[in-house]
Amino acid sequence: MRIKRNGRSVAVVLVAMVAAGFLLLPDWQQAHQPAPTVPTSQQSLLAATILEQLDIRPSASKAGYNRKLFSDGWAKVDSCTVRDKILARDMTDVRYRAPDNCTVIAGSLNDPYTAKIIHFVRGPNTSSAIQIDHVVAVSNAWQSGAQQLSKAQREQLYNDPLELIAVDGPANEQKGDSDAAGWLPANPGYDCPYVARQIAVKKKYHLWVTATEHAAMKKVLSICPGQQVPSVSVKS
Repeated sequence: MRIKRNGRSVAVVLVAMVAAGFLLLPDWQQAHQPAPTVPTSQQSLLAATILEQLDIRPSASKAGYNRKLFSDGWAKVDSCTVRDKILARDMTDVRYRAPDNCTVIAGSLNDPYTAKIIHFVRGPNTSSAIQIDHVVAVSNAWQSGAQQLSKAQREQLYNDPLELIAVDGPANEQKGDSDAAGWLPANPGYDCPYVARQIAVKKKYHLWVTATEHAAMKKVLSICPGQQVPSVSVKS
């Protein structure tokens, strides 16, 4: 199996790990922290362990899929759009438009997908250089159980910082609707956090994986057995 990589190329909800899964409760108060390695004694936090808790099923039909079934656009938190919250969380040297101090107009991103430094300037011809990726592609979520969620749950998934990350625009476009069996970041150093994040999202929203997706994720995690699922939010 050949996984595509792009040669050109973890946010506002706390993932609460409990025995039965994750709580669907947003938390915009905690700052983002990188996922540390978890001692193997804490098996319930390991991505490889949680992967084995996911159902393995074929992809559901894409019939009826429409992105608007998830959201008509970015939700707002404290009057700021989720997009701007994620940009502010993931970039450095962030500058805001006055007087709202919400709209991000510039910053620098150490892109996890390509390992490139990207300088962001908001504008009609420049904003797309950095895009907000849904780590589990929205279409993939639809085909792996999201069509069984309520509208409110789908909207939460769409705007969940656990699911969102600022990345290189061309890399995001190249990924498209692919799962981990079809695409991994060009930066191999981000494979383990990327897959662990997808697993966290799928566990939290009761989504499944296909057999090939499961195999691809398991292969990635075999090189980082201590990788934990992330707990991600953003600064308020």
